[in-house]
Amino acid sequence: MARIKQLSKHLINQIAAGEVIERPASVVKELTENSIDAGATKVSVEINNDCRDIRVADNGCGIHPDDILLAFSKHATSKLQEDEDLFDIKTLGFRGEALASIISISKLTCTTRTKDFETGTKVKCENSEVSQVETGCAVGTIMDIKDLFYNVPVRLKFLKNSNTEFSYIQEIIQSLALSHPEVSIELKKLGKTVLKTTGQGNLTQTIKEIYSSDVTNNLKEVLKTDELSGLKMSGFVSTPDYTRSSKKSYHLYINSRSVKCPVFQKAIDTVYRNLTANNKYPFVVLNLEIPTHDVDVNVHPTKKEVRYKNPNQIFNFIYSSVEAGLSNYVEKNYTPIYSQKPEESSVETPAPEQSVIQFPTVQKEFYVDKDSDTMFISDSAIDKFETPNVSDPEQKQIFTPQQVQPQEPEEKIIGQYNDTYILIDTDEGLEIVDQHIAEERYIYEKLKSEKNVISQMLFVSDVIEISSSESELIKENLDKFERFGYGIEFLKDTEIIFRKVPQLLAKANPKDILADILENIDGDIDNLEEKILITTSCKASVKANTKLSIWQMQEIIKKWRTTKMPYTCPHGRPISRMIPHKELAGFFQRNK
Repeated sequence: MARIKQLSKHLINQIAAGEVIERPASVVKELTENSIDAGATKVSVEINNDCRDIRVADNGCGIHPDDILLAFSKHATSKLQEDEDLFDIKTLGFRGEALASIISISKLTCTTRTKDFETGTKVKCENSEVSQVETGCAVGTIMDIKDLFYNVPVRLKFLKNSNTEFSYIQEIIQSLALSHPEVSIELKKLGKTVLKTTGQGNLTQTIKEIYSSDVTNNLKEVLKTDELSGLKMSGFVSTPDYTRSSKKSYHLYINSRSVKCPVFQKAIDTVYRNLTANNKYPFVVLNLEIPTHDVDVNVHPTKKEVRYKNPNQIFNFIYSSVEAGLSNYVEKNYTPIYSQKPEESSVETPAPEQSVIQFPTVQKEFYVDKDSDTMFISDSAIDKFETPNVSDPEQKQIFTPQQVQPQEPEEKIIGQYNDTYILIDTDEGLEIVDQHIAEERYIYEKLKSEKNVISQMLFVSDVIEISSSESELIKENLDKFERFGYGIEFLKDTEIIFRKVPQLLAKANPKDILADILENIDGDIDNLEEKILITTSCKASVKANTKLSIWQMQEIIKKWRTTKMPYTCPHGRPISRMIPHKELAGFFQRNK
């Protein structure tokens, strides 16, 4: 073996660059984040030469001329002043590796000026060697990178074609723009503007600028705070009937930092599990604000991974925030009880540990005791998180009758189409509602909230033959069947009869009910209780191709309007479709 020697500074930087700079998008990310950390309100990113030439210009605070050479040294940063600051990170960057890594694999020119100087500084870097001269420029910083990976050709071979690499850059810029709507960000390719945000500080406007008004028209606002734990969730999630085919539309942030977090993703997936079809995912832009000492972002050089001090608490807070947003929860300003003087306290003021959930139409408000809405699980079982049942009747609920709004007027029912769809004349347009799915959603939520499901005793029941594996499954879960009103008795190991069924299913064939439940399980015994509930709701609902009277249609729609999640059935199918007046008028050329 050869003798041990110290590696050169340049080689050390190139090795580090392999961790920090994976591709051109990594350079864009590091430099744009530096611009945002510098307080920039405008950032311009220009891409040329198959993504190997990158220019990032900002109007931030600039770099002090005495610090400019140090800025390109390894582990040099302005973002950590004391050792303890590593555990109280409030900036996007902090490791002090990016610039040193970039100059080891590219030719970089930096032009910068602070407001305290009339002239700026120009720095040229190549092969980790740095030189500087005085120059005239505006306040801010321009980073001009040429020939990225020119001296590491093996890295070039692993890059994809220029269009694919640019798509990665575009995703980075979109992500940063969504997490910082107060910053105007522009992305250019070969001199042509591809993306530009106005930096108005309005997240809805930023989403519209990056995507379209079609996206913003299908979003629900999420806004929830927990003053005791210092947590705040803000952003938007799409309604369950507006979905994408992948999770690429999950834009998740911790303290405005983009992260890949299994806890965050699992909480969202759990909310939407029975609201969307399989392999369909919502559009999500959410930022979780959390005390810096309760989260560790110094896990990986790319800073995409995080660890929580209390992952159970975080999961539950994310879940409840998203569910509340979909339920039209509106957070109201209030003075916490513990900060009031005794004579100012009032029973009408909700305590800070309580949540207010507002329903879409009925607008009944009730308070849920947060202490009983907490899940306790092991840190190693993220993938086995169970849905917290916010509507559990055993939780403390205090209804305030004085807050109940007057009953809504009856719907303007036009009639039925194909004995399956209910047609409604609304202020917005023509609404088409699937009668079966609408009632299924109502029954599902009603059964889920009931402590004791009313059962109907059966005088006669067919003997149902089952397999040995089905027999074991049913025996082990008799309590779950009982929970939703099913009484099952074994005659033999593979023969059962129903002694009772939910009253809603009194006219249904028990054999068909059990067959549907077992088919719904299909070898997957996880969340069996939920699957029993879904099957029961489906079987109890009015079927398609069933003629209804106007009164029956009114009842279905009135009950459906009161649901917390009126978007889809538990299987994920959309319930209604609105055709706006303007769209109909346009089709018939009634535009005037």
